[in-house]
Amino acid sequence: MNSLLLNKSEKNKIQPLELIARIGVFGTFLGHGITAYGINPKWIPLLMAFGFSGEQAVSIMPYIGVLDIIVAIVILIYPIRIVLFWALFWTFLTALSRPISGDSILELFERSSNWVLPLVLILIKYHPKNKIK
Repeated sequence: MNSLLLNKSEKNKIQPLELIARIGVFGTFLGHGITAYGINPKWIPLLMAFGFSGEQAVSIMPYIGVLDIIVAIVILIYPIRIVLFWALFWTFLTALSRPISGDSILELFERSSNWVLPLVLILIKYHPKNKIK
């Protein structure tokens, strides 16, 4: 009976690598969320590169910020698969917005940790062959 309880509690234990990745994604989304909520003028051209006007960019940025903060909290507490895929998609898209808006392609690679950490969490949590024991 005790070994059954021990195995069950071990299954719920967060591995160090997963915890580090969760904290990294949390920090990325919390920081960007707070910045977007405050309407960062430097990000207006990034949204304009995807067809938004300057006014639209200013209008939607606080909503993006709130969504980023929610994503940060969810991933820190319990990384749900769909939220992790959203985090991967969103961080890759935002990193890609740099070269699309006229910055160097190096800006995409500089931000690779933002989109690689959600990918790491997806592999740790939801790819059975890669589960860390």
